[in-house]
Amino acid sequence: MGIFKRKADNVFIRLLVQQAQATKAGIMALLDFVSTGNEVAAEQVGEIEKQGDELRRILIDELHKTFVTPFDREDIYDLSLYLDDVLDYAHTTVLELRMLGVKPDEHLVEMVARLLEAADELLLAMERLDRNPLVALDHSRRIKHRENQVERVYREAIAELFSGPEDVHHVMEMLRLREVYRHVSNAADRADEAANTLGSVIMKMT
Repeated sequence: MGIFKRKADNVFIRLLVQQAQATKAGIMALLDFVSTGNEVAAEQVGEIEKQGDELRRILIDELHKTFVTPFDREDIYDLSLYLDDVLDYAHTTVLELRMLGVKPDEHLVEMVARLLEAADELLLAMERLDRNPLVALDHSRRIKHRENQVERVYREAIAELFSGPEDVHHVMEMLRLREVYRHVSNAADRADEAANTLGSVIMKMT
C-alpha cells in the first residue's frame, strides 16, 4: 500500500448517493410504467419510494448525531429533501394515473424520459461531489437543462389539451391529464432545486 491513503467515504455523501440511486431507479420504473403499462413497474415505484424515505430518515438521524459535516448541514438537509421530493412525485404520478383512470400519452412519456435524464445527472453529481466538485457542477448544469426540457414538453402538452374540442368528455380528460403532467413537472422543479443547492455547495467548496 502506498503512503497516500484514499480519502475516507463520508456517511452523508454516501447516503445522498444512495438517495440519488433510489431516485433514478424510481424514475426508471415510472418510465417503464407510462411507456408499457407494466403494473409490476408501477408497484416498484412505490417500493422504491419507501426505500428513499428510509434513507432520508437515516440521513436526518445522522445529522442529529454528527457535529462535523462535509458541508453545511442545511445544504445536506435540502439536497436530501429535494431528492426525496423527486421520488415522491414519481410515486404520486403513478397514484394519480390509477386513481383518475388516465392513459399515458406521448407527452407524458417524453416528460418522464427527460426526468430520468435529470435523475441520472443527479446521481452523477452526487457521486462526484466529494472528490470532483467541478465535475459535479457540470452535471448540476445539465440537470437544469433537463428541467427546461421537461417544462417545454409540459407547455406543449397543455397547449394541445386546450386546443381540443370543448365537450364535457374532453374537458374532464384534459383536467385529469393536466393533474398528472403537473406531478412530473413538479418532480423536475425539485431536481432543479437540487441543482441550485449543488451549485451553492460547490461554490463554497472550491
